[in-house]
Amino acid sequence: MKILVFGLPGSGKTTFSKNLLKYKNNIDHYEADKVREAFNDWDFTKDGRLRQAKRMDSLAKLSELNNRHSLLDFINPFEDQRKNYDLKIFINTIDKSKYEDTNIIFEKPNNYDYEIINFNYDNVIKEIINGL
Repeated sequence: MKILVFGLPGSGKTTFSKNLLKYKNNIDHYEADKVREAFNDWDFTKDGRLRQAKRMDSLAKLSELNNRHSLLDFINPFEDQRKNYDLKIFINTIDKSKYEDTNIIFEKPNNYDYEIINFNYDNVIKEIINGL
């Protein structure tokens, strides 16, 4: 299963992801900043963000080849880049981030499986884990 955890910078994507990972050990976690660091790619233009989305998708495919779930934790600001996920979790705990360029391009999602609006999400995590 390919799981997307997305939202604005500072919304709690990585915190949510780490909490989810406490319950299951057959999930590969790909956190955006660590992936960008590994590829030395800090380009936040539209092309750079699309390249990052493709890179994250490629990492998810590696997990699939190893019969593991993948948890992709990144902003993923464009709605059309969010289509090919089995489970989409929108972290919607803030109205805007400290990065105005990201606030401007971030497209509010039309389609997601879970919307997290606060940090009281243990029941959601348990529901997700039970579905894996």
